[in-house]
Amino acid sequence: MCGIVGYIGNQDAKEVLLQGLEKLEYRGYDSAGLAVINQGDVQIFKEKGRIADLRRVVNQKILSCIGIGHTRWATHGKPSTKNAHPHQCNIGRFTIVHNGVIENYEQLKHRYLSEVHLKSDTDTEIIVQMISEFSKYTDTEEAFIKTLELLKGSYAIALLDKEDEETIYVAKNKSPLLIGIGDTFNVIASDAMATIQLTDQYVEIMDEEVVILKRDKVIIKRLNGEIIKRDSYRAELDTKDIDKGTYPHFMLKEIEEQPFVLRNIIQKYMDENGELTIDKNILNSMNDTDRIYIIAAGSSYHAGLIGKQYIEKVSKVQVEVHISSEFAYNTPLLSERPFFIFISQSGETADSRSVLVNIKKLGYPSLTITNVPGSTLSRECDYTLLLHAGPEIAVASTKAYTAQVAVLAILAEVTARSKKIQVNFDLIQELSLVANTMEVLCNCKDTYVNIAQKFFSTTRNAFFIGRGMDYYVGLEGALKLKEISYIQAEGFAGGELKHGTIALIEEGTPIVALSTQEGINLSIRGNVKEVVARGANPCIISLKGLEQDGDTFTIPEVHEFLTPIVSVIPLQLISYYAALHRDCDVDKPRNLAKSVTVE
Repeated sequence: MCGIVGYIGNQDAKEVLLQGLEKLEYRGYDSAGLAVINQGDVQIFKEKGRIADLRRVVNQKILSCIGIGHTRWATHGKPSTKNAHPHQCNIGRFTIVHNGVIENYEQLKHRYLSEVHLKSDTDTEIIVQMISEFSKYTDTEEAFIKTLELLKGSYAIALLDKEDEETIYVAKNKSPLLIGIGDTFNVIASDAMATIQLTDQYVEIMDEEVVILKRDKVIIKRLNGEIIKRDSYRAELDTKDIDKGTYPHFMLKEIEEQPFVLRNIIQKYMDENGELTIDKNILNSMNDTDRIYIIAAGSSYHAGLIGKQYIEKVSKVQVEVHISSEFAYNTPLLSERPFFIFISQSGETADSRSVLVNIKKLGYPSLTITNVPGSTLSRECDYTLLLHAGPEIAVASTKAYTAQVAVLAILAEVTARSKKIQVNFDLIQELSLVANTMEVLCNCKDTYVNIAQKFFSTTRNAFFIGRGMDYYVGLEGALKLKEISYIQAEGFAGGELKHGTIALIEEGTPIVALSTQEGINLSIRGNVKEVVARGANPCIISLKGLEQDGDTFTIPEVHEFLTPIVSVIPLQLISYYAALHRDCDVDKPRNLAKSVTVE
């Protein structure tokens, strides 16, 4: 699951698809493939690895004017040619590419495909085999729609029927997909960047819509058959805002890049054996220390608080987290063998560097976790772990923050393994599922718009509460809201409210409560009842499985250990839309700079 490109027109489809897939490489992937129809026969080419590897196996002599292509990030089934997209039904008539996760694919397999031999380990193959089964009794469009109605989860789908060389069947739910409009052709793409060289006219596909794509016609329907008319828009991609792509703000672009950043991090920290790895010198320092000191500021400090939980619970090393500006002038009593971790998006944070200068004089080892290679902290620390998040332009950090949390999780897991401590989950698999969930969450924009309007359109202040790691995410959510919307927002541990802060609760005061940890679910809900009794307006964000009637938003289930990476996304987007509603400058909030280079 990562990127889709489709083409129907008069040009050589395979080259259009290859070029489009190359434009989607930034999204992160482990395999790629394409399918074209040539004189009534479907030709499929797919390969584990890079697009360059795919190019080498594509038969350049084949000419076709219709095809679909895909870059995949493995979730169901290991990265392999067998599991790469496109997938085909057993009779060879239907061919499909799919982004997303089908939550009920096991149930569908047992109910509809018990007699069908499956060739891959993916949830995607279930879709194409079901379409094939249903097509025995109806036409392709109806078989497609009947299958879609049974799917639970997220999907962006492109389907070829070799008996119809004039149509690509398309559908979308909670996974991004666009239609590109041309004079004698039409395209589909997960990102307009993939096909912007062909057209700048695009049409959005909404959730639970079906598109019948022909070279000279685009028909959009709801699943019930109702035809939808929707105007195209022009994708503005000039030298002034090319780095934003089609996004109105860098912040929104960077929020939506987070799943791709996470996949990139996994790739960068994976060795040739498919295991996560880091520099052995870093591991030696992690294993030699008797206490780790995390030094950071702002969002990086919040990431550090979560990192403390990861390192202590997984690799069994004591950790302290300090605000860099406080540590620099109020240094606590240090342990005998301290190891310092500096977390900074820019690697130029002046307060952190001030601490680094002091501890270097004392001869203590240090590591920086940063997004900028060659930055001051990276140069001056003993070791560096890069975030691999790409440039972050918006002042309010989003993708760098989640990248920091992910890298800290990897650091904890690899350290634990090096110490022969058993880790009871597959971090690569769990992070891959997290990346998919992040993508689903990024596509719930209408919900976030409504939440922003309901809770933050006129309020002057707001509170975020949680317990454990939810408390730390609440701190970050409050920071995002105050940074870009200028609402006075504060994060508190749920149990602390009654120790003073509850005096500030007035009629209608927004309270965002996070509940993603089973052990604290009932406790935080008790805190919500306390503030509601004082007139608060509660916005409860819970994890699937812990939700209750009346919750405002439910996050798809991920491993409890990794919920901070996903639960922050609704908070980022709610803050974004709250700021838009108040006509704030989202990317450049007042009084703030991207890199704090003075103390």
